[in-house]
Amino acid sequence: MPRISKNAQLQTVITTFEMTPGTCQDLMEALTEAYDSFISKQPGFIAAGLHVNDAQTRIANYSQWERREDFQAMLRTEEMRERNRRINQLCRSFEPVMYDVVEAFG
Repeated sequence: MPRISKNAQLQTVITTFEMTPGTCQDLMEALTEAYDSFISKQPGFIAAGLHVNDAQTRIANYSQWERREDFQAMLRTEEMRERNRRINQLCRSFEPVMYDVVEAFG
């Protein structure tokens, strides 16, 4: 489970996916399978969470990695490149963005 802390030495990646309600479940299944069988086993992976909005038109993915380079290396693998081509077919757009935690509350 992701833990949000401004003192953590890690890389946070938030990816948003835009899709139609008709493809939301297919995309969620593809993402879940990718995490279960591949992404979670990559060097530097810490944790991730998938979130769906009520209208089923957006999925937000929050992931944590030990280093920025670990996330980038995972994206460059042939398996992930192939998975991203399939994911791209299920949504209008998706964009991973790297963030640093500046503050955390709660």
